[in-house]
Amino acid sequence: MSYGWNQEKDSEIVLKEFLHGDSPAEITKEFKMLQDQNHNCTKNTLSFVISPTIEDGRHLDKDELHAITKRFMHEMKLGERQAIAFVHRDKEHKHIHLYANRIDFRGVAYKDSFIGKRSQLAAERTAEHMGLTTVKQIQFEKEFNLREIRTEIKRRHDLTMGQFKPKSFGAYVKAMEANGVKVIPTINKQNKLQGFRFGFDGHNLKGSEVHRNMSMGNIGKEMSMIHGRSILRDNNVSIKLAGKTVDLTPNLALKITKFIIKRAVDRGMGIGY
Repeated sequence: MSYGWNQEKDSEIVLKEFLHGDSPAEITKEFKMLQDQNHNCTKNTLSFVISPTIEDGRHLDKDELHAITKRFMHEMKLGERQAIAFVHRDKEHKHIHLYANRIDFRGVAYKDSFIGKRSQLAAERTAEHMGLTTVKQIQFEKEFNLREIRTEIKRRHDLTMGQFKPKSFGAYVKAMEANGVKVIPTINKQNKLQGFRFGFDGHNLKGSEVHRNMSMGNIGKEMSMIHGRSILRDNNVSIKLAGKTVDLTPNLALKITKFIIKRAVDRGMGIGY
């Protein structure tokens, strides 16, 4: 409770139910008077954090924060009990710390089974009731934006393959960067190249997260479909990083090599000149 009351957090009381004290020690003492009626309950103070989105929080005044806290208590079926809540404004993300006495005025302990999940659902219902942005809405927007990002990275990958026709992984990295996508090699403990991540518009995604055809193995296969056996002849299953050549992992190199050989055989060609 002292944390909630912390003045360094630009703290302000937004709700105070059945309490008279003006300090954490006094409130704790009032809580204890009821808690002493129930000797079976040891964890007897409930603590919740209610976090509107940053954008919603900018427009919420004290009365609205009070209403949000009351609604949350209603959704949690806390009933009439001692409670105190503080808003913290020390960071951009305005949030509420709510402390409620688990022991009610009859000496009965509030059932806290699955309280984490129940509090999430209560927060969702509170946001819906108050016309605020819900977690589900945020998740939907993130997923929608991520789909757009994936599509754009894949579009630029296709443009790179069609426009630059890279003959090596090093050339692919440079060509993608020319098209506005940063390609980040993933190096394992054996100093072998095992994959790529793609940086674009603040996102950092594995190739397989962007599209199933953008794993490193599939990129190698795609280059071989453009240039045929020359990708093997020119030893292009490696990449130069900061002037140092890094080889692919053996499994990845073997996978690409088998694909090139199989494709050559399927086309009725030999594997050497």
